[in-house]
Amino acid sequence: MLADLATLAIPFAAHEHAAVFTVEESRSIDADIPGAHTKNLFLKDAGGTFWLVTVPAQTRVDLKALPHAIGCKRVSFGQADDMERLLGVAPGSVTPLAMIEAQPGSITVVVDEELARSDRMNVHPLRNTGTLGLAGADVLALVRHWGHDPVVAAVPKKSA
Repeated sequence: MLADLATLAIPFAAHEHAAVFTVEESRSIDADIPGAHTKNLFLKDAGGTFWLVTVPAQTRVDLKALPHAIGCKRVSFGQADDMERLLGVAPGSVTPLAMIEAQPGSITVVVDEELARSDRMNVHPLRNTGTLGLAGADVLALVRHWGHDPVVAAVPKKSA
């Protein structure tokens, strides 16, 4: 992945930290890392298609409205063994950068439009003991470079 960042001349900031498994756990670390922090949902729709949805960390996604927004059937959370098989990462480390491991067409990546426009989007570098900060457009460029066609969407949010 770092070689691809260099090949594509994508600037990034790297941060090492203690392992974090949830958005809640990451809050203490996020305060020291500038930029938009993320949450990733590994989903499977009723038709058997897998989705990786990346949203701002504080977002509560409306899973009932999501299918209409991204063009799929009813969704539920994917299984950890599917995540590991398709993306090569364990729960707590899921990231759009894991698409480097995914076969084209095996998973559809969705990035919330707010993150896609961000100057700095923070994501795990295939492990939950680090964070890479890069522009949302550059995350999309990497995903495309690896043979995938990411979707940028207004991910529906639940009201608080």
